[in-house]
Amino acid sequence: MNTITLPLANVSCMHCVNKIRDAISLLPNIQLIDIDTEQLTVSTDSSLSDLFDAITALGYQVGFHYQLPLAGLSCGRCVAKIEQALNERHDIAHFDINKQLADVYGAISEQALTNIIVELGYQVVTTSVTQHYDFTLNGLSCGKCVAKLTTALTQDNIEIIALDKNALSVITSLTAADIIAIVTTTGYQAALSTDIQTTTEVDTLVTPEPEPIIAPQDNVTQLLLSGLTCASCVASVEKAIKAVDGVSNVNVNLAERTALIYGQAQSQAIIQAIENAGYGAEESEDDQTRRIRQQQQNQQTFKTHIRNATASLALGVPLMAWGIFGGSMVIDSTTSQISWGIIGLITLALLVTAGKDFYINSWKAFLHHRATMDTLVSLGTGAAWLFSMAVVIAPNLFPLTARHVYFEASAMIIGLITIGHALEARARSRTSKALERLIDLQPQTAIVVEDGQETERPLSAVISGMVLRLKPGAKVAVDGLVIEGTSYLDESMLTGEPLAVHKKMGDHVRAGTINQQGSLLFKAEHIGSDTMLARIIQLVRQAQSSKPALARLADTISSVFVPSVMIIAIITAMAWYYFGPQPASVYMLVAATTVLIIACPCALGLATPMSVTVGVGRAAELGILIKDAEAMQQAASIDTVVLDKTGTLTEGKPQVVDYKIYNALTREQLVQLAASLEQGSEHPLANAIVKSAQQQQLQLSPHHDFMTYSGLGVSGTVDQHQLLLGNAKFMVKNNITINHAETDFDFIANQGATPVYLAQNGVLAGIIGISDPLRKDSLSAVKRMQKMGLKVVMLTGDSVKTAQVIANKLGITDVVADVLPDGKAAQITLLQQQGRRVVMVGDGINDAPALALAEVGIAMGSGTDVAIESAQFTLMRHSLHGVADALELSKATLRNIKENLFGAFVYNTLGIPIAAGVLFPLTGTLLSPVIAGAAMALSSITVVSNANRLRLFKPSRQDQEK
Repeated sequence: MNTITLPLANVSCMHCVNKIRDAISLLPNIQLIDIDTEQLTVSTDSSLSDLFDAITALGYQVGFHYQLPLAGLSCGRCVAKIEQALNERHDIAHFDINKQLADVYGAISEQALTNIIVELGYQVVTTSVTQHYDFTLNGLSCGKCVAKLTTALTQDNIEIIALDKNALSVITSLTAADIIAIVTTTGYQAALSTDIQTTTEVDTLVTPEPEPIIAPQDNVTQLLLSGLTCASCVASVEKAIKAVDGVSNVNVNLAERTALIYGQAQSQAIIQAIENAGYGAEESEDDQTRRIRQQQQNQQTFKTHIRNATASLALGVPLMAWGIFGGSMVIDSTTSQISWGIIGLITLALLVTAGKDFYINSWKAFLHHRATMDTLVSLGTGAAWLFSMAVVIAPNLFPLTARHVYFEASAMIIGLITIGHALEARARSRTSKALERLIDLQPQTAIVVEDGQETERPLSAVISGMVLRLKPGAKVAVDGLVIEGTSYLDESMLTGEPLAVHKKMGDHVRAGTINQQGSLLFKAEHIGSDTMLARIIQLVRQAQSSKPALARLADTISSVFVPSVMIIAIITAMAWYYFGPQPASVYMLVAATTVLIIACPCALGLATPMSVTVGVGRAAELGILIKDAEAMQQAASIDTVVLDKTGTLTEGKPQVVDYKIYNALTREQLVQLAASLEQGSEHPLANAIVKSAQQQQLQLSPHHDFMTYSGLGVSGTVDQHQLLLGNAKFMVKNNITINHAETDFDFIANQGATPVYLAQNGVLAGIIGISDPLRKDSLSAVKRMQKMGLKVVMLTGDSVKTAQVIANKLGITDVVADVLPDGKAAQITLLQQQGRRVVMVGDGINDAPALALAEVGIAMGSGTDVAIESAQFTLMRHSLHGVADALELSKATLRNIKENLFGAFVYNTLGIPIAAGVLFPLTGTLLSPVIAGAAMALSSITVVSNANRLRLFKPSRQDQEK
């Protein structure tokens, strides 16, 4: 039993004491030891909740009540840890815990409660002021990391200004140590990178010393592969790479013959593993080296295939013509035996030269206990040649009708399949034209300005901070900031926007864009792999190497395809030998060889990667960046589009349009107070108010005790006035009377503007109307999506009336308004529970949780770091038509994949039985192995050509106002 002493309140006499005494006597497991008007002492081994409930029901107060602001809690599991710890305490009666606050009743002291929370690794904030911090980050390797950290930082007392893999900027009532602790708890590292940017005093908080958590960042290694011929090869290479220590993931692209490896493994160890598996690999150090090497490989491969095909057909075509036009191909004399023996030796020379790769690769595959397309070709052509040579050497062992030779089949099969490979290689080289054009945008030199002198230097010699000259017609070498001059830049290859963009001092320029006129001086900010262009190229490459879920079916079938074909060929041979007509040996050879030759795992393996490679490249040309192929498959089945309002449907450049005043303030004083308070905020509405004050040349006063409340508003002190600025919820929460302003509120909202209340010293001072104009193409884009059969929903934190006005202008009937940032994800979940497949379109920062939760997240904007990292799709041009383009292209790509897979499946499903002889009872003849070889080559060419049709994809409507 534990003895606990509790304070009492509102107990004024002994009658009250006796009432409490009687109530306690009815409670099991609680024994009263002492009681007076100020405190009581009890002995218990259970929770105090029954005791608190009994005394509270009598109208008295008992125990202590604490409301402690918390920090460092990133998820429900953190809340559950604190709840479990409090449940184990006998001196706690009731508690309510969330990520921001601990509301606790009990006999426990505040210090003891604080110690419990701190020992669990979290923080208790004891005072609150807001400051602006910038941090450098480490350990974030992808968009999922950014989204994870965004979710952890989405709290009422934290406003995220900017967040990407390398940096974080926040305005918060927490300290720098508190933010670092949240980042550390999430699994990453953070360090304060700049001085505090406000003059407010630092928060006081109780926090444990954070233990560093090392989260190694995955390296991405790209290798050029050789020796791959079909999907079975892809599976073998992926298996070999995954077996290397330190490899976390790998994507092998059969279409490009490349491998993207993620993890900490050494590239040399990976290359060795690939070579041990029977294939070749080499590392490409940069885009230019990779491109040159890949072009050299493609050219060499094409020339080799053409040379081998020419030699094979030079022998095979005359032999086939001899047989077709009546020449004898039967060994019936010594002369024919000698003649065909010479031809057999010539064919052997052909097999070991032009056809050597088939036999070498199949032998390597055999040594590694696998079978590939080369296995089928080598078995088929080898069987035909061995049978023919056996007939030449010992014709008497065969009946006269079985003394047919098939040297022309071996030569023609090698020739047709090789020329098919050559045409396939030429077609494959066109699939990455979009990526090649992006790489071409990067100039190899830059003009550096030092001490007034301009010198042209290699791009590798440019470092951050250098001043560069951009001449008319030149390409921007690195990302930078304009410090002198004006010009117009063509950014169409990055954004998809056809119109040139005006650039002046203070504007940013991106590597790869083209200067049309004028001369600029700009300061280099991001170079090498840190430029926007480099990140786009890397993103496109990763997406092209990824696999959609649909590819798993093809991968599963491909893994057993070749062994299955070999078994079918054996069964076919046995069936013809035992049950076929005479000469059984001839029918057996022709049928089994034809089955081996006609089967095409290459078409099956190319079906998905070819379509993905072309589709992702075409998307990049349209200004759409796609994170992976899985996102494209998800986007193809979307039926609901959820649109954020500010910055998505609107320009994202709000401006003050109206004022309403309710006390003695003038309009200028109202704006001056509001702007003085808001100068500490980065919110778009805050910027509009500050900009309005600047336009009126109003002098702003310093603010103190500044606090932000996510989704509500801000508070602080300006010129000794206590100010509150925010929405209606914020006013009501702080007991500000706003009923008399309802008419003015409705008037402003009915114009599509956002009304913002300003309270001064506890009294409503006025309303400021802020309008964010609609983008000129929002209406046509919404109509286009509705015409596509999509349900369009507008989701906004703005007031219901303002949102409804905007929705009516756009023809949107489904509106969800007045939603806090963390409530947007809940609305996505609600739609998904209704069976909808949702794409969320937002700005990539406050909408990050909703973007991550939706089937597909699409980030709008001009390609900021956060946008690229936090969504599956990023629109480099700020137009909603890009959303429709992305969905249409995804559907076209998925349809193309299905066409390729269907064609490959149908080809093999029909071709193999025909080759086995199912039509023999009707036709009386078997399919020629030569025709089978031609069909096999044609199937691969068909798949590649069909995939390249995506390069011609055009959206149903360009985003231009007609």
